[in-house]
Amino acid sequence: MAESVIVDAQGRPIHKSELLQELVQASTTGVYQAWTAESVSASLDPARLRTILQAAATGDHYAYLTLAEEMEEKDPHYAAVLGTRKRAVSGLPATVEAASEDEHDEHLAEAVRELVEAPEFSDMLDDLLDAIGKGYSVAEPIWQLTGGQLWPVRYEHRDPRWFQFDRVSGQRLQLRSEGGEGLEIPPGRLIIHKPRLKSGLPIRGGVARLVAVSFMCKAFGLKDWMRFAELFGMPLRIGRYGPGAKPDDIAVLRRAVAQLAADAAAVMPDGMKIEFVEIANAAGGAELFERLAEWLDKQISKGVLGQTMTTDDGSSQSQANVHNEVRLDILRADAKQLAATLNRDLVRTFIDLNYGPQERYPRIVLQVTEPEDLKALADALGPFIDRGLPVEASAILDKFGLAAPEAGAAILRPQHAAQHAAQPLPALNREQPPCACLACGERKALNAEQQKRDALDELVAGDLADWVPLMRPVLDPVQALAQKAATFDDFKAGLAGLLDQMDDSALIERLALAAFKARAQGDASDPL
Repeated sequence: MAESVIVDAQGRPIHKSELLQELVQASTTGVYQAWTAESVSASLDPARLRTILQAAATGDHYAYLTLAEEMEEKDPHYAAVLGTRKRAVSGLPATVEAASEDEHDEHLAEAVRELVEAPEFSDMLDDLLDAIGKGYSVAEPIWQLTGGQLWPVRYEHRDPRWFQFDRVSGQRLQLRSEGGEGLEIPPGRLIIHKPRLKSGLPIRGGVARLVAVSFMCKAFGLKDWMRFAELFGMPLRIGRYGPGAKPDDIAVLRRAVAQLAADAAAVMPDGMKIEFVEIANAAGGAELFERLAEWLDKQISKGVLGQTMTTDDGSSQSQANVHNEVRLDILRADAKQLAATLNRDLVRTFIDLNYGPQERYPRIVLQVTEPEDLKALADALGPFIDRGLPVEASAILDKFGLAAPEAGAAILRPQHAAQHAAQPLPALNREQPPCACLACGERKALNAEQQKRDALDELVAGDLADWVPLMRPVLDPVQALAQKAATFDDFKAGLAGLLDQMDDSALIERLALAAFKARAQGDASDPL
């Protein structure tokens, strides 16, 4: 295979001939061992933790990464909240956006979509999100030549303890070596995710460093709680013997007291007795340890998820919504940073290897969608649709997750709509004018097929039959001013002087007469 002239995002050349060989593999000896017998958390105390964190901040983070791994294995609460944060990101739908609508850009985007839809892609996301706890995570694509193109057939997670940061900047990741100098990572070989959870060195940004003190204090509290339960879970047992008791009798009594703790039964000579004494100052000890463990769990939840309402406690729906907004902010940031890593270390490399360097590249996007109140949406849309707002039916169906009805399928309809469908609306007569403006004349009445109207409807229809002549003396001055005015400001300024030109006497007289007729008609129909 010919050597490639492509470069990675940092401008370093990528050699295709080396991609078919794995960069780093586990071994039974040397630096890259998959098994580790050393436990850090078993001997953890404040002095030991300080030494571990200080060493990690100065370049030696092997013990710190071991501690971070053991924290996930030994603390159920930390494992739960950290897993919640990671799965919230890895479960997001991944889409691919083309650089433009150009046919070539669409073709590149389609190739990247095949990468995203592969089953091993989602597993790789879980591996990269291990960086949230430890500060960084590394996955190696295993490339294979298929149909003349290089495709990643799987992604291998590499132990973060196999790497170290350079001693100068503390930002550039290197392979560990026997001598401790560090080996430079060849370009295009690894996917390195370093989430920016805080400013500064990446190794100091993982939430494991933030939670380590709470983990240690909680471990101490649990040990003390177990000792307390062992000592004070049962009352103090006191054996009493008389002044004439022999050594053998005392030994029997001692064994009887000891057996009460294990077997809850004992045999002793007559004349001896055992008393059970409650320890007064131990009454609140159990609550003290429980409150301490719960408080430390809340601190861990705040450090990992930014809130406690959705994990440890919750008092009201409004408070839970506020805390959930904080969680969504963290989710958006995690998804944005992970997508940036994928676009830099995977998409760009894949496109360059198979299609050559591009001016623009497709992008992987992890979509964060907020839950939508569909009832509020339906209540808000109804009045607007009734007023003529055009809304595409397919968009509303997608919002509610409903499929478009097929031809001939039974369709649910409102009850009033079904009644109107069974009874067609009365048709307008055939002699309606083309429009109902003042210039075209009066609107024609509906034909005789309309439903029968009552006396009040007849009264209204009769008075409105000649509304055009009544309104002309009022509207003609306004229409004349509108035709004469050159600008809207001229029209607005002339409105105040139109009152004297309007003749509303006929309109007022007709309205007064109509009101009198309506009142008289109402009195006649309701004699009370």
